[in-house]
Amino acid sequence: MHTIRNSFPYLNIHHIEKLDKGWSDDDKYILHVDDEKYLLRLSNLDQKDFKIREYELIRKCYEAGLPVQKPIEHGEADGHYYLLLQWIDGQEAAIILPELPESEQYRLGIEAGRHLWKLHQMDVQQPEESWESKMNRKIDRKIIMYNECGYKFEKGHLFLEYIEAHRHLLQKRRQVLHHGDYHVGNMIIDADYNLHIIDSNRHDVGEPWEEFNRIVWSAQASPAFASGQINGYFSDDVPETFWRLLLLYISANMLSSLPWGVPFGQAQIEIFMAQADEILDWYDDLRTVIPSWYRSFS
Repeated sequence: MHTIRNSFPYLNIHHIEKLDKGWSDDDKYILHVDDEKYLLRLSNLDQKDFKIREYELIRKCYEAGLPVQKPIEHGEADGHYYLLLQWIDGQEAAIILPELPESEQYRLGIEAGRHLWKLHQMDVQQPEESWESKMNRKIDRKIIMYNECGYKFEKGHLFLEYIEAHRHLLQKRRQVLHHGDYHVGNMIIDADYNLHIIDSNRHDVGEPWEEFNRIVWSAQASPAFASGQINGYFSDDVPETFWRLLLLYISANMLSSLPWGVPFGQAQIEIFMAQADEILDWYDDLRTVIPSWYRSFS
């Protein structure tokens, strides 16, 4: 704490809180400065280039009017690379959404979808590698991870079969800026029921609809919100290809979830086992591509 104060002598820091939430490797602190609060994220210096891109993404989003944390500054300090952002008071959307009326859940989901669409309209240079090549490499790696894992889903073959039958959908897809982890666990709802988007530390560039691969978590918390996110993104005109491609992304993610969860213990493994069962239930063992929780609300 003393080191943080020394690194930012120009800030009148009167209290520092360690923040342990989330899966990021960053060290996170809430800085109380006069009547303001800030989030300080500290990363290893070898992450410098990635963190500079993260800060620039946040800045672009903020300047475009998206409800992200206001970027304050970034740079090197005491052997770390830091991002300093304005703190947003509120509750995690995953927690508060189930307590709200369904109509309010849906309204907030519509907002989340519109914000994501706006993010995907920002200019970005198209990578040299095609999306088909990039995503197929990711899928192949996830399948290898799953095959080498000591745990298996009871119906894991259904995910594998769906993937192999739908890889062709990856052809000729444009790429956009990605938040990288877009779901209700990375959204805040403030006291006035406004939605805010946080934690873009998994940002990258990729196919637009891959951003929905985390919607599983949102649908578990609030089917109305997840439905709203899709409808808001597509202005109530969801293309059929979206559903088929989304299920491809979800299937690939499920395969890699088990090996990813092993280091976190049996409890995490059981969470993913239950999630796989739930997904298969939503999609009738992958015989349909529109999940049972989806509603148009129109």
